[in-house]
Amino acid sequence: QVQLVESGGGLVQPGGSLRLSCAASESIFSIYPIKWYRQAPGKQRELVARITSGGRTNYADSVKGRFTISRDNAKNTVYLQMNSLKPEDTAVYYCNILTNDSDYWGQGTQGTVSS
Repeated sequence: QVQLVESGGGLVQPGGSLRLSCAASESIFSIYPIKWYRQAPGKQRELVARITSGGRTNYADSVKGRFTISRDNAKNTVYLQMNSLKPEDTAVYYCNILTNDSDYWGQGTQGTVSS
């Protein structure tokens, strides 16, 4: 059973930055793509960023140029660097791994952008 643990959320002013981390209990990071999702109050969960095992990245249009996803396979950890944050980025952020057998989610970490 893979466990994912997110961290790094918090309260930041508009224009500020947060760096989220997602640590996995097993080394499956090196095999599968990793995704970051977010869910704001009253809204559906949306895909924010994705990184493949080879390091190829994709981003939602709303975060392009501001967010950067990266991975450290040696540490079984994926990161989401979030810069130039806006109030509309306020959400619970989740990491996700979809394997051949299961769909794994972390518990989420809250990021709040407010003055």
